[in-house]
Amino acid sequence: MSSKDKKRAALQEKYQLLRSVTNSNAANTASILVDASKHIQELKEKIERLNQDISGCGSSSTSPFPKVSVQTLEKGFLVNVFSERSCPGLLVSILEAFEELGLEVLDAKASCTDRFELEAVGEENEGVDSLDAQVVRQAVLQAIRNWSEST
Repeated sequence: MSSKDKKRAALQEKYQLLRSVTNSNAANTASILVDASKHIQELKEKIERLNQDISGCGSSSTSPFPKVSVQTLEKGFLVNVFSERSCPGLLVSILEAFEELGLEVLDAKASCTDRFELEAVGEENEGVDSLDAQVVRQAVLQAIRNWSEST
């Protein structure tokens, strides 16, 4: 078998692998590449949707989830939640998440009329394992997802 034939066989093997990974039924190499390109685009879109769900980021008008930020303070956390739209019942869900984490709300400002805004300072109750901002943020995001599913 010549070097050229070996290269052609290796390339064909790679095309078949690409075809199986992308679940393509294409017969020729050009169609396999088109199917692979479509598959990659679908994966990128799926990643983008998942990242938006996880982070709650994106523009307020298109994202179904409010924006959440958590900052570590000397003794506790500053939690900000914002949504362009009103979110009836969301405040209760977030406060329940604080309670589950063992955070005591020391100070809070909330607006739930035309849009939803919450600025809360929470401090860890005694006997609670040390929390970090990421754990608090994830708990708030989970509370938002639970609220969203129930409405």
